[in-house]
Amino acid sequence: MKSLCLYFQIHQPFRLRTYRFFDIGADHYYYDDYTNRHIAKRIANHCYLPANQVLLNLIKEYGSSFKVSFSISGTALEQFQKYAPEVITSFAKLAKTGNVEFLAETYSHSLASVVDQGEFKRQVTDHVNAIESLFGVKPVTFRNTELIYSNDIAGQVLDMGFQTMLTEGAKHVLGWKSPNYLYCSASHDRLKLLLRNYQLSDDIAFRFSQRDWSDWPLTAEKYIGWLNAVEKKQEIVNLFMDYETFGEHQKADTGIFEFLYAFPSKLIQSGKWKLLTPSEAAKELQPVAGLNVPDAISWADEERDLTAWIGNDLQDDAIENLYSVSHIMAECNDPDLRTDWHYLQASDHFYYMCTKWFSDGAVHHYFNPYNTPYEAFLNYMNVLSDFLIRVKDYAANKGLNAIKPKELPKAKDDKKVVSVGKKTKSAPVKVAKTKKTENKKEVKKSGN
Repeated sequence: MKSLCLYFQIHQPFRLRTYRFFDIGADHYYYDDYTNRHIAKRIANHCYLPANQVLLNLIKEYGSSFKVSFSISGTALEQFQKYAPEVITSFAKLAKTGNVEFLAETYSHSLASVVDQGEFKRQVTDHVNAIESLFGVKPVTFRNTELIYSNDIAGQVLDMGFQTMLTEGAKHVLGWKSPNYLYCSASHDRLKLLLRNYQLSDDIAFRFSQRDWSDWPLTAEKYIGWLNAVEKKQEIVNLFMDYETFGEHQKADTGIFEFLYAFPSKLIQSGKWKLLTPSEAAKELQPVAGLNVPDAISWADEERDLTAWIGNDLQDDAIENLYSVSHIMAECNDPDLRTDWHYLQASDHFYYMCTKWFSDGAVHHYFNPYNTPYEAFLNYMNVLSDFLIRVKDYAANKGLNAIKPKELPKAKDDKKVVSVGKKTKSAPVKVAKTKKTENKKEVKKSGN
């Protein structure tokens, strides 16, 4: 019997308000509360609550035959608590069934794993504690921000006590190999790896409602037929996608909720498949090979690398300045500074600065809340300038070390990173008034 692993990512960043040059030093509040509340409540009603009810119904009907897993970022959990506490309650109901695995990740949905190992470890610890506190279960499987993974990250994750990790089944890493097996890290073979089958995942996440798709409409029977066509000896299919696929990216009137119920139901009834959580899959299956990933991969864009967040001058300057104070923040116990430190690390802020307008231009444009990467950069840098002033003042008062620059990882393929001209300056900059684009800003892609 083949296995299926169904995993959903949930993340919402704290979006920044328009923060002008003249706000620096005068106003230390950075967030767009109206938009954050509006989006949290809307997606709760469109996606999280109805989708959770479908999953709860599946568990009631099929018992232990139905399993599912989630990772929920700390910033998303905070927004649920603040704006839509009923979402926390619905996840707690799922947790009580024992059929749901909650995964560990970075609390802030950050890039810390490739920038600052100490901060990476602190954020994972914070996230594990948050999940255990809210749902009564301690995560044993790790999923990094945007499925980012490399040999180096494998060592960091193993050192934190995790023995199973999820990542992308990137073609340039797998070569002729199939993602439909359990692998292990080539550099740390005690870490087992589950790889996303992006073709079958994206058939649901991106193509479900595309009427110009040759396979539209996608029915449960058709999809199960594709699963059954997977070569017999291949052991597991991993479907990893954004949870907002259900009801937000794919609207309710497309039939996505009916599909969410029908597809697992018919799969279980067929008797040919069993659903496993990631930790169960790691126990039942044996790794078939080691996976060597010297350069970081992710589930974003065609490149499946880090160029959505790191690589152009805007992104590098913002990240370098942000993490220049990580050694101070590691010792900081000021609650307001720590909250801003977490929120400003969300990978979304750097995604908005992406200038990679080639193969993924439409996706980046649609999901970006700013009109241009320059607007995103200017607004973020004004906020960051105020934050750094506060951190420097805190460090001076506490007698901590001065700010030190951080070295950023190199982009894997410089040809795919678009330079934006001269190296940008980290000094405060005037920001042009950003146009409100509320209808665009809330929707995220798989891999943001």
